[in-house]
Amino acid sequence: MKEKGNISINTENIFPIIKKFLYSDQDIFLRELISNAVDATQKLKSLSLMGEMKDEIGKDTIEVILDEKKKTITISDKGIGMSANEIKKYINQIAFSGATEFLEKYKDKGDEQQIIGHFGLGFYSAFMVSNKVEINSKSFKKGSKSANWICDGNTEFEIKESKKKDRGTDVILYINDDSKDFLNESKLNEILAKYCKFLPIKIKFGKKDTSVEDGKDKEGKPKHKTVKIDNIINNPDPIWNKNPNDLKDPDYLNFYKELYPFSEEPLFWIHLNVDYPFNLTGILFFPKIKNDFEVQKNKIQLYSKQVFITDEVKDVVPEFLMLLHGVIDSPDIPLNVSRSYLQSDGNVKKINTYITKKVADKLNDLFKENRKEYEKKWKDISLFVKYGMISEDKFYDKVSSFALFESVDGKMRTIEEYKKYISKTQIDKDKNKVILYSSDVKKQDSFIDDAKKKNYDVIILDNVIDSHYINHLEQKLDKVQLKRVDADILDKLIDKNEKKETVISDKEKESLKKLFEKIINNKTTTISVDALDPLDNPIIITLPEFFRRMQDMAKTGGSNPMMMGATGEMIAVSINGNHKIINKIINAKTAKSKEKIASQIYDLALLSQNMLSGSDLTNFVRRSINILGK
Repeated sequence: MKEKGNISINTENIFPIIKKFLYSDQDIFLRELISNAVDATQKLKSLSLMGEMKDEIGKDTIEVILDEKKKTITISDKGIGMSANEIKKYINQIAFSGATEFLEKYKDKGDEQQIIGHFGLGFYSAFMVSNKVEINSKSFKKGSKSANWICDGNTEFEIKESKKKDRGTDVILYINDDSKDFLNESKLNEILAKYCKFLPIKIKFGKKDTSVEDGKDKEGKPKHKTVKIDNIINNPDPIWNKNPNDLKDPDYLNFYKELYPFSEEPLFWIHLNVDYPFNLTGILFFPKIKNDFEVQKNKIQLYSKQVFITDEVKDVVPEFLMLLHGVIDSPDIPLNVSRSYLQSDGNVKKINTYITKKVADKLNDLFKENRKEYEKKWKDISLFVKYGMISEDKFYDKVSSFALFESVDGKMRTIEEYKKYISKTQIDKDKNKVILYSSDVKKQDSFIDDAKKKNYDVIILDNVIDSHYINHLEQKLDKVQLKRVDADILDKLIDKNEKKETVISDKEKESLKKLFEKIINNKTTTISVDALDPLDNPIIITLPEFFRRMQDMAKTGGSNPMMMGATGEMIAVSINGNHKIINKIINAKTAKSKEKIASQIYDLALLSQNMLSGSDLTNFVRRSINILGK
């Protein structure tokens, strides 16, 4: 008997809305339909455990079959199935969830958390890609008749008895011309790998081979052979659902390779497992993070009961922890999430806080249990630790006690240890502890060497994020200043208010300043004659700390890092009034000789700062050759 009817909805415009606006990604239709098949299979297993289903379950594999000739995709399960009345109830009444009623009925008899339950709107995502959808289903209940339901995307449907003999449901999608890309075998494989990789029921993907006939059907039409892939396309029992005590390091490393086949091994990992006040499982891996951290994002995959949701996990995971890799699975996050939902949901906020705490606790454990190993990993993890300290005050409070400074000699100390280490030597006249740092050890070698001569220590802060980290530390640390080692002469970087005298007169100082003003010929350059150590360089070129930081921050912000300083503008030139070469300039017999010596030592100072180029560099080389020749 054939029956026709109307789908119970409030507006006939529901299908265009579903097709265009309900989901942001068309690929979702396959996830939704396979999730329904998983749900139906898990319901059957639950009923079997409860004694409500007496027959053998048998094979429970879900099959996805592509028929390019008929332009169909079929999703077949051997689950609970539906009678004609159940199809009318659960499919025709949009947004009515069969899982809701099922859970209510059996809530005291089994583990309802194992049921995905997405009949309703999820099923209708099929119409995003189909001009017709057909359901063949047979309920597990004794005496039930199989049913066939057909709908062409309008509000009308047709339902009749079908010839299906086996328990379960087949959903057949007749793919429309606009969506014919989904009839490509590689495309389907890609979608299945994305959304179904860890679904809890085994899934196979097959294809009708239109070149090989496999008998005829009852109407005499040729049947075609179905080529089935022997390998299951998913891992139904991922390790994040297992007890950490039952797992060893190779298990985690193998799982990491499964997620990221071409990546280096992770440094370490955290196994997440909490059931109150929310449900959450997962594994977060700490990768070897490159200095360009932007390319590292979107490596955490978000699941809901092993169904893939997204790899854009902002709001679920703090932004700085998006540098981590791995999987988070929570049934408290629905499949069809939006940014506004994530931002406002209470469970999501709790998950965010929990993950931050777990990461901080893991780092603390590593630091306390084996500091040497922690120090070895510091270069690889420092980027995201610093990022977190800048981003979240709570994270800063948790990890600042084991955030490290590395000195140029390779020694590592915590922030507090380092403050104590320099407390006697690097104190200025205002009782500030002055931390000297290098952003490029090779380029700043001469400045580092000068600092060592004064028994000053220099730390390395050469990370892409360090310019922001430095500013943040100065806001957090009382009476502490951080200054780049080449930002000024050392006596000004750590001003101890010690009066020093030059061996030259004030008149000679003024003469020197005029000479160098003529050579440099730049109004924005400041020139001073200072009382420095005779062993210091005759000319020291620096860029004040403020401009140094502006330059460094421009690099991370995408601006031109040469916007200031690199062309000789806004620099400070310090003339060492106690150096013997300066004295030689003063005593030179001719103005030409004075200018030649002054130009040479000024260019040497530029060269030491990597600020000599073009014709200036060419002239310097020629002048040097000429001097050597004489």
